[in-house]
Amino acid sequence: MTTIPPRKPTWLTVIRLLRWDKPAGRLILMIPALWGLCLAAKGNPPLPLLGVVILGTLATSAAGCVVNDLWDRNIDPQVERTKTRPLAEKSLSIATGVGVLIVSLICAALLASYLNPLTFWLCVAAVPVILLYPAAKRVFPVPQLVLSIAWGFAVLISWSMVTASIATPTWYLWGATIFWTLGFDTVYAMSDREDDRRIGVNSSALFFGKYVAEAIAIFYALTVGLLGYMGQLMGLGSVFVLTLGMSAGFWLWQYLQLKKPTIPPAFYPQMFRENVWIGFGLLLGMILGVRH
Repeated sequence: MTTIPPRKPTWLTVIRLLRWDKPAGRLILMIPALWGLCLAAKGNPPLPLLGVVILGTLATSAAGCVVNDLWDRNIDPQVERTKTRPLAEKSLSIATGVGVLIVSLICAALLASYLNPLTFWLCVAAVPVILLYPAAKRVFPVPQLVLSIAWGFAVLISWSMVTASIATPTWYLWGATIFWTLGFDTVYAMSDREDDRRIGVNSSALFFGKYVAEAIAIFYALTVGLLGYMGQLMGLGSVFVLTLGMSAGFWLWQYLQLKKPTIPPAFYPQMFRENVWIGFGLLLGMILGVRH
Protein backbone atom coordinates (compact mmCIF):
# COMPACT_ATOMS: atom_id res chain seq x y z
CA MET A 1 0.00 0.00 0.00
CA THR A 2 1.44 3.37 -1.03
CA THR A 3 1.61 6.03 1.67
CA ILE A 4 0.91 9.55 0.45
CA PRO A 5 3.21 12.04 2.16
CA PRO A 6 1.39 14.78 4.12
CA ARG A 7 0.86 18.02 2.19
CA LYS A 8 3.00 20.89 3.43
CA PRO A 9 1.16 23.97 4.75
CA THR A 10 0.60 26.61 2.06
CA TRP A 11 2.48 29.26 4.03
CA LEU A 12 5.63 27.12 3.97
CA THR A 13 5.30 26.75 0.20
CA VAL A 14 4.86 30.53 -0.14
CA ILE A 15 8.08 31.00 1.84
CA ARG A 16 9.82 28.79 -0.72
CA LEU A 17 8.25 30.83 -3.53
CA LEU A 18 9.70 34.01 -1.98
CA ARG A 19 13.06 32.24 -1.42
CA TRP A 20 12.98 33.22 2.25
CA ASP A 21 14.34 29.75 2.99
CA LYS A 22 17.48 30.85 1.06
CA PRO A 23 18.52 34.14 2.69
CA ALA A 24 21.71 34.68 0.66
CA GLY A 25 19.77 36.01 -2.32
CA ARG A 26 17.79 38.42 -0.13
CA LEU A 27 20.89 39.68 1.67
CA ILE A 28 22.90 40.24 -1.49
CA LEU A 29 20.21 42.64 -2.75
CA MET A 30 20.11 44.38 0.61
CA ILE A 31 23.87 45.01 0.65
CA PRO A 32 24.06 47.69 -2.11
CA ALA A 33 21.07 49.44 -0.53
CA LEU A 34 22.90 49.48 2.81
CA TRP A 35 26.05 50.75 1.08
CA GLY A 36 24.15 53.71 -0.34
CA LEU A 37 22.23 54.42 2.85
CA CYS A 38 25.22 54.31 5.18
CA LEU A 39 27.50 56.35 2.92
CA ALA A 40 24.88 59.04 2.32
CA ALA A 41 24.19 59.20 6.07
CA LYS A 42 27.92 59.37 6.96
CA GLY A 43 27.75 56.05 8.77
CA ASN A 44 24.75 56.93 10.96
CA PRO A 45 21.60 56.03 9.03
CA PRO A 46 18.28 57.06 10.63
CA LEU A 47 16.56 54.00 12.05
CA PRO A 48 13.26 54.60 10.17
CA LEU A 49 15.14 54.70 6.85
CA LEU A 50 17.13 51.62 7.81
CA GLY A 51 13.84 49.85 8.45
CA VAL A 52 12.49 50.98 5.06
CA VAL A 53 15.61 49.64 3.32
CA ILE A 54 15.36 46.24 5.02
CA LEU A 55 11.62 45.84 4.49
CA GLY A 56 11.78 47.37 1.01
CA THR A 57 14.44 44.98 -0.22
CA LEU A 58 12.48 42.04 1.17
CA ALA A 59 9.32 43.24 -0.62
CA THR A 60 11.01 43.95 -3.96
CA SER A 61 13.03 40.75 -3.80
CA ALA A 62 9.82 38.84 -3.12
CA ALA A 63 8.13 40.48 -6.11
CA GLY A 64 11.14 39.69 -8.29
CA CYS A 65 11.18 36.03 -7.29
CA VAL A 66 7.46 35.57 -7.90
CA VAL A 67 7.42 37.31 -11.29
CA ASN A 68 10.48 35.29 -12.32
CA ASP A 69 8.73 32.03 -11.40
CA LEU A 70 5.54 33.08 -13.18
CA TRP A 71 7.51 33.81 -16.37
CA ASP A 72 9.50 30.57 -16.07
CA ARG A 73 6.87 28.15 -14.78
CA ASN A 74 7.19 26.06 -17.96
CA ILE A 75 10.98 26.34 -18.16
CA ASP A 76 11.91 25.67 -14.52
CA PRO A 77 10.76 22.00 -14.58
CA GLN A 78 13.42 21.37 -17.26
CA VAL A 79 16.28 22.79 -15.16
CA GLU A 80 17.82 20.68 -12.41
CA ARG A 81 18.33 23.61 -10.01
CA THR A 82 14.80 25.02 -10.38
CA LYS A 83 12.55 22.02 -11.00
CA THR A 84 11.31 21.93 -7.37
CA ARG A 85 10.19 25.57 -7.25
CA PRO A 86 6.52 25.77 -6.16
CA LEU A 87 5.07 27.01 -9.47
CA ALA A 88 7.23 24.60 -11.44
CA GLU A 89 6.15 21.56 -9.45
CA LYS A 90 2.56 22.94 -9.22
CA SER A 91 2.47 22.89 -5.42
CA LEU A 92 1.09 26.44 -5.73
CA SER A 93 -1.40 27.67 -8.30
CA ILE A 94 -0.76 30.52 -10.71
CA ALA A 95 -3.55 32.48 -9.01
CA THR A 96 -1.79 32.16 -5.66
CA GLY A 97 1.47 33.31 -7.24
CA VAL A 98 -0.23 36.36 -8.75
CA GLY A 99 -1.83 37.13 -5.40
CA VAL A 100 1.51 36.97 -3.60
CA LEU A 101 3.03 39.22 -6.29
CA ILE A 102 0.29 41.83 -5.82
CA VAL A 103 0.74 41.80 -2.04
CA SER A 104 4.52 42.22 -2.44
CA LEU A 105 4.07 45.17 -4.80
CA ILE A 106 1.52 46.81 -2.48
CA CYS A 107 3.94 46.48 0.46
CA ALA A 108 6.74 48.02 -1.62
CA ALA A 109 4.43 50.86 -2.75
CA LEU A 110 3.38 51.65 0.82
CA LEU A 111 7.03 51.86 1.88
CA ALA A 112 7.88 54.05 -1.14
CA SER A 113 5.07 56.46 -0.27
CA TYR A 114 6.92 57.27 2.95
CA LEU A 115 9.90 58.64 0.99
CA ASN A 116 10.77 61.94 -0.72
CA PRO A 117 9.57 62.55 -4.32
CA LEU A 118 12.91 61.75 -6.02
CA THR A 119 13.22 58.45 -4.17
CA PHE A 120 9.59 57.59 -4.83
CA TRP A 121 10.00 58.04 -8.58
CA LEU A 122 13.23 56.06 -8.57
CA CYS A 123 11.24 53.24 -6.96
CA VAL A 124 8.62 53.55 -9.69
CA ALA A 125 11.32 53.48 -12.39
CA ALA A 126 12.77 50.27 -10.92
CA VAL A 127 9.49 48.34 -11.18
CA PRO A 128 9.51 47.74 -14.98
CA VAL A 129 13.11 46.50 -14.81
CA ILE A 130 12.20 44.05 -12.04
CA LEU A 131 9.09 42.82 -13.84
CA LEU A 132 10.73 42.45 -17.26
CA TYR A 133 14.04 40.91 -16.19
CA PRO A 134 12.79 37.31 -16.54
CA ALA A 135 11.82 38.02 -20.17
CA ALA A 136 15.34 39.24 -20.94
CA LYS A 137 16.79 35.72 -21.01
CA ARG A 138 14.53 34.98 -23.99
CA VAL A 139 15.59 37.95 -26.16
CA PHE A 140 18.80 39.48 -24.75
CA PRO A 141 22.20 37.72 -24.88
CA VAL A 142 23.33 38.99 -21.44
CA PRO A 143 20.20 39.03 -19.26
CA GLN A 144 22.36 39.35 -16.14
CA LEU A 145 22.97 42.97 -17.20
CA VAL A 146 19.26 43.68 -16.79
CA LEU A 147 19.37 42.15 -13.31
CA SER A 148 22.44 44.25 -12.53
CA ILE A 149 20.61 47.44 -13.51
CA ALA A 150 17.77 46.42 -11.19
CA TRP A 151 20.34 45.91 -8.42
CA GLY A 152 21.82 49.33 -9.19
CA PHE A 153 18.50 51.01 -8.38
CA ALA A 154 19.03 49.89 -4.76
CA VAL A 155 21.99 52.30 -4.50
CA LEU A 156 20.20 55.24 -6.11
CA ILE A 157 17.06 54.72 -4.04
CA SER A 158 18.81 54.32 -0.69
CA TRP A 159 21.22 57.24 -1.23
CA SER A 160 18.43 59.61 -2.27
CA MET A 161 16.42 58.56 0.80
CA VAL A 162 18.90 60.47 2.93
CA THR A 163 19.88 63.42 0.75
CA ALA A 164 16.92 63.76 -1.67
CA SER A 165 19.59 64.04 -4.38
CA ILE A 166 22.20 62.02 -6.29
CA ALA A 167 25.87 62.99 -5.83
CA THR A 168 28.91 62.18 -7.96
CA PRO A 169 30.12 59.36 -5.64
CA THR A 170 26.64 57.79 -5.92
CA TRP A 171 27.20 57.07 -9.61
CA TYR A 172 30.53 55.35 -8.95
CA LEU A 173 28.87 53.23 -6.27
CA TRP A 174 26.06 52.49 -8.74
CA GLY A 175 28.58 51.39 -11.39
CA ALA A 176 30.43 49.22 -8.87
CA THR A 177 27.15 47.56 -7.91
CA ILE A 178 26.32 46.80 -11.54
CA PHE A 179 29.71 45.18 -12.23
CA TRP A 180 29.71 43.30 -8.91
CA THR A 181 26.26 41.90 -9.71
CA LEU A 182 27.39 40.94 -13.22
CA GLY A 183 30.28 39.07 -11.62
CA PHE A 184 28.49 37.05 -8.97
CA ASP A 185 25.38 36.38 -11.07
CA THR A 186 27.47 35.13 -13.99
CA VAL A 187 29.13 32.72 -11.56
CA TYR A 188 25.66 31.63 -10.42
CA ALA A 189 24.55 31.15 -14.05
CA MET A 190 27.49 28.84 -14.74
CA SER A 191 25.77 26.01 -12.88
CA ASP A 192 22.84 26.14 -15.36
CA ARG A 193 24.82 26.32 -18.60
CA GLU A 194 23.96 22.89 -19.94
CA ASP A 195 20.27 23.21 -19.12
CA ASP A 196 20.09 26.75 -20.54
CA ARG A 197 21.82 25.67 -23.76
CA ARG A 198 19.45 22.73 -24.17
CA ILE A 199 16.32 24.83 -23.53
CA GLY A 200 17.51 27.74 -25.63
CA VAL A 201 17.58 30.59 -23.11
CA ASN A 202 20.37 33.15 -22.81
CA SER A 203 22.82 33.84 -19.99
CA SER A 204 26.09 35.67 -19.57
CA ALA A 205 27.73 32.34 -18.70
CA LEU A 206 26.89 31.12 -22.21
CA PHE A 207 27.55 34.44 -23.95
CA PHE A 208 31.18 34.66 -22.78
CA GLY A 209 31.80 30.98 -23.50
CA LYS A 210 35.35 29.81 -22.78
CA TYR A 211 36.27 33.32 -21.61
CA VAL A 212 33.64 33.42 -18.88
CA ALA A 213 36.20 33.31 -16.05
CA GLU A 214 38.10 36.22 -17.61
CA ALA A 215 34.84 38.19 -18.00
CA ILE A 216 34.05 37.64 -14.30
CA ALA A 217 37.57 38.76 -13.36
CA ILE A 218 37.11 41.96 -15.41
CA PHE A 219 33.75 42.64 -13.73
CA TYR A 220 35.32 42.26 -10.29
CA ALA A 221 38.34 44.40 -11.27
CA LEU A 222 36.00 47.18 -12.42
CA THR A 223 34.12 46.84 -9.14
CA VAL A 224 37.35 47.36 -7.21
CA GLY A 225 38.36 50.33 -9.36
CA LEU A 226 35.00 52.08 -9.06
CA LEU A 227 34.74 51.46 -5.32
CA GLY A 228 38.30 52.68 -4.87
CA TYR A 229 37.64 55.91 -6.74
CA MET A 230 34.36 56.41 -4.88
CA GLY A 231 36.26 55.98 -1.61
CA GLN A 232 38.82 58.55 -2.71
CA LEU A 233 36.09 61.06 -3.60
CA MET A 234 34.47 60.60 -0.20
CA GLY A 235 37.73 60.54 1.72
CA LEU A 236 37.14 57.12 3.20
CA GLY A 237 39.88 55.98 5.54
CA SER A 238 42.41 53.18 5.60
CA VAL A 239 39.93 50.67 7.01
CA PHE A 240 37.90 50.91 3.80
CA VAL A 241 41.05 50.52 1.72
CA LEU A 242 41.91 47.41 3.75
CA THR A 243 38.47 45.84 3.27
CA LEU A 244 38.56 46.67 -0.43
CA GLY A 245 41.98 45.03 -0.74
CA MET A 246 40.72 41.93 1.07
CA SER A 247 37.68 41.80 -1.24
CA ALA A 248 39.96 42.01 -4.27
CA GLY A 249 41.95 39.10 -2.84
CA PHE A 250 38.82 36.97 -2.43
CA TRP A 251 37.69 37.76 -5.97
CA LEU A 252 41.13 36.85 -7.32
CA TRP A 253 40.92 33.54 -5.48
CA GLN A 254 37.48 32.91 -7.00
CA TYR A 255 38.84 33.60 -10.49
CA LEU A 256 41.66 31.12 -9.95
CA GLN A 257 39.14 28.49 -8.85
CA LEU A 258 37.03 29.14 -11.94
CA LYS A 259 40.09 28.50 -14.14
CA LYS A 260 40.44 24.93 -12.86
CA PRO A 261 39.65 22.24 -15.47
CA THR A 262 36.98 20.61 -13.30
CA ILE A 263 34.70 22.44 -10.88
CA PRO A 264 32.21 20.66 -8.57
CA PRO A 265 28.62 21.87 -9.19
CA ALA A 266 28.29 22.91 -5.53
CA PHE A 267 31.13 25.38 -5.98
CA TYR A 268 29.07 27.94 -7.92
CA PRO A 269 26.41 28.59 -5.24
CA GLN A 270 29.21 28.56 -2.67
CA MET A 271 30.95 31.41 -4.49
CA PHE A 272 27.63 33.25 -4.64
CA ARG A 273 27.24 32.97 -0.85
CA GLU A 274 30.83 34.11 -0.34
CA ASN A 275 29.92 37.37 -2.07
CA VAL A 276 27.39 38.05 0.69
CA TRP A 277 30.22 38.06 3.24
CA ILE A 278 32.41 40.13 0.92
CA GLY A 279 29.60 42.68 0.58
CA PHE A 280 29.09 42.95 4.33
CA GLY A 281 32.84 43.29 4.83
CA LEU A 282 32.85 46.23 2.41
CA LEU A 283 29.85 47.71 4.25
CA LEU A 284 31.80 47.62 7.51
CA GLY A 285 34.75 49.31 5.81
CA MET A 286 32.45 52.02 4.42
CA ILE A 287 30.85 52.72 7.79
CA LEU A 288 34.17 52.93 9.62
CA GLY A 289 35.75 54.85 6.75
CA VAL A 290 33.08 57.51 6.47
CA ARG A 291 33.10 58.07 10.24
CA HIS A 292 36.86 58.58 10.60
